[in-house]
Amino acid sequence: MRTDYDYSALLSILRSYSAEEDWLEFKVNNSDPQRIGEYISALSNSAALENHPYAYLVWGVDDSTHKVIGTAFKPFEAKNGNQDLSVWLAAKTSPRIAVGFVELEVDGKHVVLLEIPAASSSPVRFDREAYIRIGSHNQRLSDYPEMERELWRHFDRNLGEKRVVQEGLSSGAIVELIATEAYFVVQGLPIPSSADLQLEKLLDEDFVRKDDNGTFSITVLGALLFARNLSAFPSLASKALRIIRYSGTGRVEASNDVTLMQGYAISFENACATVNGFISSTEEIGGGLRKDRKAYPESAIREVIANIIIHQDLTAAGSGPVVEVFSDRVEGTNPGSLLVPLARIIDAPPRARNEAMAAFLRRVRVCEERGSGFDRMEAGMESHHLPSPVVETDTGFTRIRLWGLDDLRDWPKDVRIWTCYISTCLKYIESIPVSNSVIRERLGISASNSAVVSRLLGEAIEKGYIKIEDESKGAKARRYLPFWA
Repeated sequence: MRTDYDYSALLSILRSYSAEEDWLEFKVNNSDPQRIGEYISALSNSAALENHPYAYLVWGVDDSTHKVIGTAFKPFEAKNGNQDLSVWLAAKTSPRIAVGFVELEVDGKHVVLLEIPAASSSPVRFDREAYIRIGSHNQRLSDYPEMERELWRHFDRNLGEKRVVQEGLSSGAIVELIATEAYFVVQGLPIPSSADLQLEKLLDEDFVRKDDNGTFSITVLGALLFARNLSAFPSLASKALRIIRYSGTGRVEASNDVTLMQGYAISFENACATVNGFISSTEEIGGGLRKDRKAYPESAIREVIANIIIHQDLTAAGSGPVVEVFSDRVEGTNPGSLLVPLARIIDAPPRARNEAMAAFLRRVRVCEERGSGFDRMEAGMESHHLPSPVVETDTGFTRIRLWGLDDLRDWPKDVRIWTCYISTCLKYIESIPVSNSVIRERLGISASNSAVVSRLLGEAIEKGYIKIEDESKGAKARRYLPFWA
């Protein structure tokens, strides 16, 4: 039961539905504990499939006319054996969900409402059996395998970004928490003069939802993209993008530490500008003009920030995306392991952990439609003759590292081999034959150092990263392929 919630208004809205929904059932006096338990399972699972946050079982309302007729059912006095009904139901339900009975008086008649949260991470079972609504009947979920598969797909899609993070809000409170005007600004659209029209667009995007009692809720997706201040959402405050600059190569002394508390869609350009501002630059003279050249290509920095935002695990409590700027490298880290095999990061079909967020950020050109952005990072690093982006991943995190090492002699051996491999992968995808000279050009070294590249190619072959396309050809005519080609 939710505190400070107008259940009388909710009941009025539920009665206004022309027919029972899969997440809504009206009863009069049926108080059989086993049947109530089956309803909890069936309605909770059906609410999840309908993308409805709650399901309801109501006593005292006629199921055909929806008129209030009252009920003799007293949930807080009911028992099953020697146990209180609510305790017995909770013990038999798994996973545990916060169901709650509410007693109301409507026109002098007693009404009982059971509020049931939608299943969120796995099917809700009662007495070890999962149920689903088929028509107006409860059926075993196992008898409907396609619906069960769809339910699991729903959990995969909605565990993170589609979860409600604040509810019971007025339209005015929505505008205070969410920068509704920014939604139109980032897309280059005119801002509607009416707040209702602005809110309508957010409802269409599922950034905001209308509650059953006429109030509004904000989803994780809406808050993360357009929050005026993420600290207003306690469970999401740790997801704000943090940018740290260190004085040297270690994490001992931080000279700058900035947390951008606005939603990602609002703060993304500021994030890029902040990181680029923390990066050192060198002065170049060309055509008689002096200009600054950043140590890292801005396109690579942009892709790192986009990747750690989009691919973060939103269910990981207490951690969010972080960019760290050192004197010799830039690192972007997000909670959540890599979704594709590390060795296939350059060519694997794109997979976004947060698909709705990724789709919207593509629309506003924060990230690209194609690929993971890693190939764009690589293209940027190649333009500066810097090492390919290095990726580390484990159970709880993924880290992208951009090395700012101009001199090949300063590159660690494993970074040289990785760069050789990634460059070979990218050229293969682009149908460019990879030879000694192609890798030399990638590394930015002269033809006189071809022996250095030959040794590097040999080491990459030894490591199993690349292979020779045709071993019958002489060294100068050899072409190289990624191991998986």
